[in-house]
Amino acid sequence: MKVKGLFIIALLSSGLFLSAVYPGLNFKEKESMILNAVINYLDALHFKPATIDDSFSEQAFDNYIGMIDPGKRLLIQSEVDQLAAYKDQIDDQVNSRSFQFFDVSVGIIDNARERMKNIFYELIETDLSVKKNEKIEMDSDKRDFVESDEELKVLWRKLLKYDLNSRLRSKIKSQEKAIKAREEGEEEPKEKTDYDNLKSKKEPLVIKSEKELKNECIKAIKKSYETYFKNIDKERRSDKFETYVNSITHLFDPHSDYLNPKEKEDFDIRMGGKLEGIGARLSTQDDMTKVVSIIVGGPAWKGKELQVDDLITAVTQKGEEPLNIVGMRLDDVVQKIRGDKGTIVILTVKKPDGSVVEIEIERDEVIIDEAFAKSLILDMPKVVDNVGYIRLPKFYSSFENEGGNSCAKDVKLEIEKLNDQNVNAIILDLRNNGGGSLKDVVDMTGLFIKEGPIVQVKPRTKPAYVYEDEDPEVHYTGPLVVMVNQFSASASEILAAALQDYGRAVIVGSTSTFGKGTVQRFVDLDRAYRDYDEIKPLGNLKITMQKFYRVNGGSTQLKGVEPDIVLPNNYHFIDTGEKDYDHAMEWSEIPAVEYSQNVYSLSGLENIVNNSNARIKQNKDFQLIYENAARLKENRDNSVYPLHFPRYIDLNEKREKAAEKFDDLFETEIGNLHVKNLKLDMEKISIDESTIVRNKDWVEGVKKDIYLEEVIHILKDMIDSQANY
Repeated sequence: MKVKGLFIIALLSSGLFLSAVYPGLNFKEKESMILNAVINYLDALHFKPATIDDSFSEQAFDNYIGMIDPGKRLLIQSEVDQLAAYKDQIDDQVNSRSFQFFDVSVGIIDNARERMKNIFYELIETDLSVKKNEKIEMDSDKRDFVESDEELKVLWRKLLKYDLNSRLRSKIKSQEKAIKAREEGEEEPKEKTDYDNLKSKKEPLVIKSEKELKNECIKAIKKSYETYFKNIDKERRSDKFETYVNSITHLFDPHSDYLNPKEKEDFDIRMGGKLEGIGARLSTQDDMTKVVSIIVGGPAWKGKELQVDDLITAVTQKGEEPLNIVGMRLDDVVQKIRGDKGTIVILTVKKPDGSVVEIEIERDEVIIDEAFAKSLILDMPKVVDNVGYIRLPKFYSSFENEGGNSCAKDVKLEIEKLNDQNVNAIILDLRNNGGGSLKDVVDMTGLFIKEGPIVQVKPRTKPAYVYEDEDPEVHYTGPLVVMVNQFSASASEILAAALQDYGRAVIVGSTSTFGKGTVQRFVDLDRAYRDYDEIKPLGNLKITMQKFYRVNGGSTQLKGVEPDIVLPNNYHFIDTGEKDYDHAMEWSEIPAVEYSQNVYSLSGLENIVNNSNARIKQNKDFQLIYENAARLKENRDNSVYPLHFPRYIDLNEKREKAAEKFDDLFETEIGNLHVKNLKLDMEKISIDESTIVRNKDWVEGVKKDIYLEEVIHILKDMIDSQANY
């Protein structure tokens, strides 16, 4: 089965696959070529290809409208109706690779955006009375498209009033805090406010009227929307086209996407945790490109010349003329600044003091370490001391044979460091880990068992094949808890499911994990065509080609992994994850494979679960979390807001008052939980002030993690159960 799978990939790599199966692909227009390749690959390779018929067409129409106007504040009903004339024709146009519907939509979108800007600039100059007794439904799914331009203007007036109310209330509260701080003799308010003149007790505090504060809010709203309009003015037809293509790909499943070349490059960077460039994070400020952070260890950091808040106005490649980037889209700027290791880029930079300098930087490999595995030692006297804690934010891999980043190798290293400390137990924290490398999750799961199947992977028309741990060495043999939540997805679910099925670890977390049980592969669309170099690159298609199945035969798709022990969180009563997606693939089941392990006996699991449930019922913090989760669910469901300012204030004051009860839930350190770094890590942590600060923030956060407190109690029960076995 593996050989056959490799044969398909070889066909794709050869560049002959589409040309052989679908001859005569000599489309001259780039959009036609992209759509042609996307549809042909989806049809040939997707796990469950869709039938492109009138039903498909209607769903594609709804998808597209929802993607171009999710807030229903751009289009009016007559424009939706105008586009709906094509509702049952999109399938025919997709099959014929024609774009009548899309072309019409581009014109309507552009005109609607001009109308939106005109409405905004008209309304922002009028009296946005916050005393009028009105309401607004903020959940757009509960609103219909408005019928006319006048109704659209009414909607926008309400949206602006809601924004104004929110900002005005914030400014009033900010001023009240500043006044209180001054009265109590503090030099500065405890929280940052808008009052830049409040620097010390010697400077006067200017008390502003509600009208003055309102005017400040309106100016801020105007500036915010001006930036928004500038950004949408920079949008190209290709951006709209990508939205159109993905309104089609998402009908196959929510994880099949078309990515332009820049998006694919960004994906690779996120997965690999490294790039070749200068090591600076950028954002757009008005028409300028602003430096928002410098990555420790990167070329910019080493050079010390480029700093946070610098504005980049021009980019010069070594030996070429400078390129003015003022007003340029951020993604285009990034493409100009990134480049191959060893090449030179020269940045023209405006400093905060107004001076302009040129900074020459040699590009190099930049390691982005925030997502990398790291560990701590946790002690809880009279419960369990010397517990190893490993945090893995994602299953990263640069997919290189040698020298690339690998989370499995890194976790193995962390385990070895913890073994050297003779830890009594290990916690592997996969909360909020959205997944990543399949190879790495197989290798990582194998660190805790001798050998055996880890996950079954099934193509659409063939039997499942099994990914196995083939390394007989066990790198950790003691008690193990895997922490997950509703945002633990994909590879996280594979590891949790496998260790749960083997009885190798206790899985602890929210009611279920995310529920993403599908496998995606990238196909370079350039491989569909032998020539046409002048319009390449065409981008990539991320396509769902397989499904994951547990070794017990069940799927992680849709249902996710249900933990052995459920700990409540703020999303306890809110549906999240795969089941919240439209067009998600269904749950299914295949035969189990044989599996067993004798590394660790998880004896007395029922008692361990019962003991934890009893503690949770007695734990005031966990009961508060249940209560807070119910409150958040109620607030989410009640999405109508008053626009009459006093009533708006009253509603939010009541909600804030209700929320005060939960303010300290995650802000108080666990009294008997002691957290420390491994001595071996201190040299790396001390490399720079920013790494020191990041580590301090992480350690302090761990000290306040009430979930870890319960997990350590669970580990004690596991240790006691093992001793009594």
